[in-house]
Amino acid sequence: MEYTILNTGAKMPLEGIGTFMMAPDEAQNAVTSALNNGYELVDTANAYMNEKAVGRGIKASEKERNEIFLVSKLWPSVYEDETAIEQTLARLETDYLDLLILHQPVGNYLAGYRQMEKAYKEGKIKALGLSNFSKEQIQEILDNCEITPAVLQVEAHPYYPQTELRKFLQPLGIKIMAWYPLGHGDKQLINEEIFTKLAQKYGKSNAQIILRWHIQSGNIVIPGSTNPEHIKENADIYDFTLTEDEMAEIAKVDKNKRYYNLSQAEAEKRYTAMRPDFNEQK
Repeated sequence: MEYTILNTGAKMPLEGIGTFMMAPDEAQNAVTSALNNGYELVDTANAYMNEKAVGRGIKASEKERNEIFLVSKLWPSVYEDETAIEQTLARLETDYLDLLILHQPVGNYLAGYRQMEKAYKEGKIKALGLSNFSKEQIQEILDNCEITPAVLQVEAHPYYPQTELRKFLQPLGIKIMAWYPLGHGDKQLINEEIFTKLAQKYGKSNAQIILRWHIQSGNIVIPGSTNPEHIKENADIYDFTLTEDEMAEIAKVDKNKRYYNLSQAEAEKRYTAMRPDFNEQK
């Protein structure tokens, strides 16, 4: 495993297991499998409706809580709920989170961030993050809140490497955490000639080459899988290093192409209307 140092001074693994779109049983088993195969980072969210299962998966694993970097995200419907963080901790059966993220830049996200700042000062959260926030929205957080975010979770992959956003984040020490790290399963991206060539050279799969590119770019990646063999394979990327020339070749596949294209107005309408019933979580 390789690590990055956050602007809080904390050490965060560069790769973890993501649980997006996983049913509770799937999430529980995936988390246990990942942790028992060397993973140290687990990512979930209020809206995934599997936090309880993730907590069970952690407890069923061979790792102690202090060996795990646990991440969750607050959904907009609870940004103003003073009990939201306590409820998140309760569902995960933990007394702290290593990173808590605001999931969407809609609703009263300034109130949500201030809730997280309070929990940070109380030791319930070790680092604060944002997800899907633009440069302008990040600047709004910086201008109106006290604590600089440590992580920004956004879509990032070789077709959309977030080059300009990275320039904005770097002086602030904010790390990119990539979702859709493999391009939302786009076979055209995965089968780009450069990845096939490098896969043959290093004896890896095309997906492993892309994940290695993320790691060497400084991105935190959270590929999701419910298949134990795929979980192992995704983590088998630390016995080789892409050269500078190879990284430069990969940079040429940048198409400035993203897969998630919801406008701010559409996001505001859709996500503020989504109010998960956390009491239904299994």
